[in-house]
Amino acid sequence: MLRTKTCGELRKEHIGQTITLAGWVDTVRDHSGVLFINLRDRYGLTQITFIDNDGTNSLADTVRSLHPEDVVQVTGKVQARPEGIVNKKIPTGEIEIAAETLTVLNRTEVVPFQPSAPEIPAEETRLKYRFLDLRRPAMQKTMVLRHRIVKELRDYFDELDFVEIETPILGKSTPEGARDYLVPSRIAKGEFYALPQSPQLYKQILMIAGYDRYIQIARCFRDEDLRADRQPEFTQLDLEMSFIDLEDILEVISGLVVRLMKNILGRDVKLPIQRISYDDAMERFGHDSPDLRFGMELVDLTEVAANCNFTIFKNAASNGGRVRAINAKGAAEKYSRKAIDELNQWSIEQFGAKGVAWLKVDNENKLAGPIAKNFTEQELTSIAEKLDAAAGDFLLFSADTFETTCKVLNGLRRRLAAELKLIDPKEMNFCWVLNFPMFDWDAEENHWFAMHHPFTAPLAEHLPLLNGSKEDIKKIRAQAYDLVLNGFEAGGGTIRIHNPEIQSKVFGLLGLSQETARQQFGFLLDALQFGAPPHGGIALGLDRLVMLFAGLDNIRDCIAFPKTAKAGDLMTGAPSPVAEKQLDELAITCKPEPQA
Repeated sequence: MLRTKTCGELRKEHIGQTITLAGWVDTVRDHSGVLFINLRDRYGLTQITFIDNDGTNSLADTVRSLHPEDVVQVTGKVQARPEGIVNKKIPTGEIEIAAETLTVLNRTEVVPFQPSAPEIPAEETRLKYRFLDLRRPAMQKTMVLRHRIVKELRDYFDELDFVEIETPILGKSTPEGARDYLVPSRIAKGEFYALPQSPQLYKQILMIAGYDRYIQIARCFRDEDLRADRQPEFTQLDLEMSFIDLEDILEVISGLVVRLMKNILGRDVKLPIQRISYDDAMERFGHDSPDLRFGMELVDLTEVAANCNFTIFKNAASNGGRVRAINAKGAAEKYSRKAIDELNQWSIEQFGAKGVAWLKVDNENKLAGPIAKNFTEQELTSIAEKLDAAAGDFLLFSADTFETTCKVLNGLRRRLAAELKLIDPKEMNFCWVLNFPMFDWDAEENHWFAMHHPFTAPLAEHLPLLNGSKEDIKKIRAQAYDLVLNGFEAGGGTIRIHNPEIQSKVFGLLGLSQETARQQFGFLLDALQFGAPPHGGIALGLDRLVMLFAGLDNIRDCIAFPKTAKAGDLMTGAPSPVAEKQLDELAITCKPEPQA
């Protein structure tokens, strides 16, 4: 080893020992003949001292020639820092190394940014020079946190007799909701593998094969539009269990939550984790991943609106829509007319709102604002009561379809909570969302599509509805569940269909003919004929889980080598053209990009 200790390891008990460190030069300082290097590695920072009062220290010129991020090796004796210059901000702040030898292991070019600088460079620069960005202490801390979470996952499931089994990366293209990444076959020209969107079908096969407790830290790929919490390739904890029901899955994952919170963050979680039905989540929060760290719940005012003289509200109510509102308590004075106009425009652009109406509660508990004149005193009183409005409150209304009012008010609710600082950034709020709709209607294709995936089992009491009318099928709720953390979906899963007759019925409702179903899922349909046990599972998004445990806002900050919003790798230049010879071997011809 080129070092005997790391740069974060030394303490007062090491004083008097001769040690060797190796790392990157963080800073160099020259204080009138006393030279200092702050030497850094991923474990921490150590101060190295060179005395050159009379100009005879042979190492002095080398030290003065060093630049930040040069790689050096230093041997010397650990000594206490002089009184008055102890640095209490770092663990090694009570000691320093009196250097005896210095070896330059490698020089650096001028770096585009200093990894230890407090200013974070632009994301494009960080991604282009990711090898420097990953040297930043904050990034290294996150990568270590990710490692610790993965270790806890594996240890926890090993203790519960789960077996980790790898599933193929090169598989068959099957419709699972997003576009597949396709890989051409050189041997079977004109045919393609698909990178897995998830190991869904393989883990069901493993249940049928008798491996009743399976996990995998699985790599998954989806060719879809990106955002802050999505990547084209991502990692998930994949889990499946046999001979269980929904309660067993929730119990196992709730236990995992308790362990992660205790061992990673040192916090206790009280069980059971709160449960909310999908319908309740949409009514109260406008979203199936509700953030429960603050209130401001959605309130329905459709009944009041149906008989009022405000045309916008009345029309929405009479046309089958909804009128709903939120109350930002005490926020009336914090939003000027200009700020409200900006909120309104944002809602239109982001969520397709027709507009957002508003009222404020004055000091006499009267509702005031541009729409107040459209309501009788009795109606205003009813609105105030339903919204629990008091002096100083700020009320925001959306009148539209149920879906649009959900999007608008959920968006406003989250934005106002951030602007009004209603969220404790240290809080970790988990909940289960249960009983999702099993199907939604595709008007263009004239058939149902699966809200989760086509292998999801309905609630047992809803099985007869599979043979019912369109209205009956709308009522079917799935044995589906999401684990939600701070308003993000941390994971989701379902109990699977293990009866081949029910699976065929579901495929039919989804518009898949027997021939198409066999072509796409024949191997699963075959396996279901050979003694498939009752089974179900869940997948937790590892990247998103790390992001939330680390208190980050962007999932790219917890992935070592992420892609940009356009699915590009700025460091390597991927995706990139390939040689014509490679395309010829694959029998592929590329069409030219259409001219704008």
